[in-house]
Amino acid sequence: QVQLEESGGGLVQAGGSLRLSCRASGHPFNVYEMGWFRQLPGKEREFVAAIDWSASNTYYAHSVRGRFTISVDNAEKTVYLQMNSLKPEDTAVYYCAGDRRQRAVLQILPTSYYYWGQGTQVTVSS
Repeated sequence: QVQLEESGGGLVQAGGSLRLSCRASGHPFNVYEMGWFRQLPGKEREFVAAIDWSASNTYYAHSVRGRFTISVDNAEKTVYLQMNSLKPEDTAVYYCAGDRRQRAVLQILPTSYYYWGQGTQVTVSS
């Protein structure tokens, strides 16, 4: 069973930066790609970014493209989300997720991911 643990959330002013981390552990480690999602109360979970473990493929939601960067550290089994130029509308609980199926393209639907972290709050003040 795979466990995912996020860290790095917090309160930041608009224009500031935060880096989220998601450490994966467990055996067997059957995770082929990782994604970041975010969610506001009463709203659906929204795709933010995805990456495969080789880091050869990444994909971003239009709303964060050019401001956020997803990366991996294979040795540490950790995925990062560097968030720059943060806006108040980026405020949400951020979740990392792992896909246990090897696919031809990165996935943007929450239902494609099997493993989920507990979430970390990001609040951007104006």
